[in-house]
Amino acid sequence: MKRFLVSILFLSTGLLIAQNNTSYWQQHVDYKMDVDMNVDNYQYTGTQELVYTNNSPDTLNQVFYHLFNNAFQPGSQMNARLKDIADPDGRMVNNKGTRENPDYESRISKLSPEEIGYLHVISLTQDGQALDYKEVGTILEVKLAKPILPGKKTTFKMEFKAQEPLQIRRSGRDNAEGVALSMSQWYPKIAEYDFEGWHADPYIGREFQGVWGDFDVKISIDKDYTLASTGMLQNADEIGHGYEKEGTKIPKTKGDKHTWHFKAEKVHDFTWAADPEYIHDKLIAEDGTELHFFYKDNKDIIENWKKLQPKTEELLMFYNKHIGPYPWKKYSVVQGGDGGMEYAMLTLITGERNFNSLFGVTAHEFAHAWFQHLLATNESEHEWMDEGFTSYISSIAENQISGSNNENPHTGSYRGYYYLANSGQEQPQTTHADRYAMNALYGTAAYSKGAVFLAQLGYIIGEDNLAKTLNRYYDDWKFKHPTPNDFIRVAEKVSGAQLGWYLNDWTRTVNKVDYGIESVSAEADSTKITLRRKELMPMPIDLMVTYEDGSEELFYIPLEMMRWDKPAENDLKRTMADDWAWGFPTYDLSIPSSKGKVSKVEIDPSERMADVNQEDNVWGGSSEETSENENEQD
Repeated sequence: MKRFLVSILFLSTGLLIAQNNTSYWQQHVDYKMDVDMNVDNYQYTGTQELVYTNNSPDTLNQVFYHLFNNAFQPGSQMNARLKDIADPDGRMVNNKGTRENPDYESRISKLSPEEIGYLHVISLTQDGQALDYKEVGTILEVKLAKPILPGKKTTFKMEFKAQEPLQIRRSGRDNAEGVALSMSQWYPKIAEYDFEGWHADPYIGREFQGVWGDFDVKISIDKDYTLASTGMLQNADEIGHGYEKEGTKIPKTKGDKHTWHFKAEKVHDFTWAADPEYIHDKLIAEDGTELHFFYKDNKDIIENWKKLQPKTEELLMFYNKHIGPYPWKKYSVVQGGDGGMEYAMLTLITGERNFNSLFGVTAHEFAHAWFQHLLATNESEHEWMDEGFTSYISSIAENQISGSNNENPHTGSYRGYYYLANSGQEQPQTTHADRYAMNALYGTAAYSKGAVFLAQLGYIIGEDNLAKTLNRYYDDWKFKHPTPNDFIRVAEKVSGAQLGWYLNDWTRTVNKVDYGIESVSAEADSTKITLRRKELMPMPIDLMVTYEDGSEELFYIPLEMMRWDKPAENDLKRTMADDWAWGFPTYDLSIPSSKGKVSKVEIDPSERMADVNQEDNVWGGSSEETSENENEQD
């Protein structure tokens, strides 16, 4: 008996430990870097001190660093993928053929030794002990001198040298609009370690993940260059360039360079850009955030960039309300890069656009300050969360702020998703970002289908519950690394609905939504409406019935597996119908004749349910009916 009790105690203790190991944790880093940039050859050297805190329950015997610049070399995986994929990114290739018969040539393959990128570690120590390391493409594999125990810290010190590549994708020098330096992913960046283990993904072209931490960075560069950067400038009154307090006289300094000193707290990335022709404007927003704007002194774009500034403040206030307060003191909109890309406390966007395009790309990238840089999902595994959620909220913001007032600002996302779903080539959203067969499949799954995930969730649980879910998601997961399951659990807690089925079918399969009206027939004392589920994905159904006198009645058919009923959303009369269990492909609804003659039936009049074939979603009314249905209703 004693032995039995001891065994039970042991098993119970083990269970508690296992449960404790599932508690949320994340690693922490503190970077100090000093960098010296040569603007004549775009080479730079640097030192890095990294204090790494192991908050995991695991003992670490190795670490990995990302060396992103090494992707921009003819022998890289990124270059190989450009040659292999059917639809390479047009920014990264030259088309030697025609539009109809393209013959793509990788721009990376044509880089000369002076134009390639590289990032090499010269020395690396752990707490003063030299380390063995190996550079494998864009990853540095490091064997530790001593293990990092759970809850312990260690200090890495390194020297590195690098060359900034000709701008090919996101980062680089001399972009198409003449911006000198777009310095993203430019330093040796330690890889993320989380509950899934190490994420030492090679850089093939997709986006990023980083460890939360604090950065203290000094950048020495030619005095003529104005810098835009993550973080707050610590020596603004020495540097000037539009950062100084009004009326401050900038002292003259010796030498040809300034050393800019930036600090950033609670970020997982550090990016900067520099150009000798930047105009630097600053706006203090209503909430106190400093909004900075950096753009080339080009008379053709200045008016648009001036007009953008108050609109950016409106975007800030919109996102503050509909997601949660922007937590940092500063945000910068910077001309640079190759399109639009979000980074910590700033975005790089190309700036030679008409105003609507400039405003649109800013709306999208600024929203990423929340959906990625504050709610930091793993973009390699869950790219649809940052791109889709950003597309969802920025579409609403653009629609409102621009005054377009479209009834459904997500129609473009739905249209993209329908094309993908009906293409026969769709891959699940659980596909690793690098493993999509085509760029177009990745883009539509991440942006369009990701946005529809949220828009359709509003249909499922109600718009009020969706709005509350986004606010609660912000409150619960800011400055963390949420997963899809974390988000759907928030939605469940807010609404009370069971939603695991939705996350599973929508993101982990390519199951589709397709419901149709099979028949409408008059019976002795009622009208019988038969609906059919024609594809595998379940949904609750909003069914609008219009009577001959013009009155309307909304029938809500709950999905049994949700174990919950959606609240009424409008002033229309709504009638609760019986649950529809997924295992039954058809569903019958009987409407008493006393309510009047049925003249029209419509599935989901809001068109928020992503039904891939809506031809049979309406019966009656002004639509053309089949002869079969015409004969069934008197």
